[in-house]
Amino acid sequence: MSNEPWLVFDYGGVISLHTQAVPAMAARVGVPAETFEPFYWPAREAYDRGCPDIDYWRAVCGPVGVEVDEQLSADLTRMDIEGWLPTDDNTVKLLGQLAGMGARLALLSNAPSSFGRVAERQPWAEHFTHLVFSGDLRMAKPDAEIYSALLGALGAEAANCLFVDDRQVNVDGARAVGMAAHLWTSADELAPTLVRFATCS
Repeated sequence: MSNEPWLVFDYGGVISLHTQAVPAMAARVGVPAETFEPFYWPAREAYDRGCPDIDYWRAVCGPVGVEVDEQLSADLTRMDIEGWLPTDDNTVKLLGQLAGMGARLALLSNAPSSFGRVAERQPWAEHFTHLVFSGDLRMAKPDAEIYSALLGALGAEAANCLFVDDRQVNVDGARAVGMAAHLWTSADELAPTLVRFATCS
């Protein structure tokens, strides 16, 4: 195991902005956003844990009376991915600064595999040595197993990793396996903590 420090980032709500695509997806299936959205979020956990795109969209759209075929699934998947791609400029700038000073960066995101394949090609991804998406592993935060899988991929001890996430439950999950972890607030607020960990551990 390496003793080098790692900075591990969540994606949604940390690197990315929260999606604004729900109204457009609702319009695509012909229902109001307020009818569509209550089914979009509860089915998300299974999607993040590896269920196929079409199964997710059938779970979302079935209760509102919309039948999902391959074409509709493909359209919704594309729109959904595009909705999660916009990034926070300050966070992306911080990633560049950290990478430029030699910090080792990893990503641990609860996200479907289809999103992962697109995310890997985004400009910000070049700052990361490892990108881990829950859909590929069929497990998700805050389960201990996904943090263990991350540590295995990094070849790192838990104590040498600092994890940031915008959800307290995921922060708690990381701490439970021995990682240092902080609830994400903003790039400006957490930059000193990240730099200190990367340079002093």
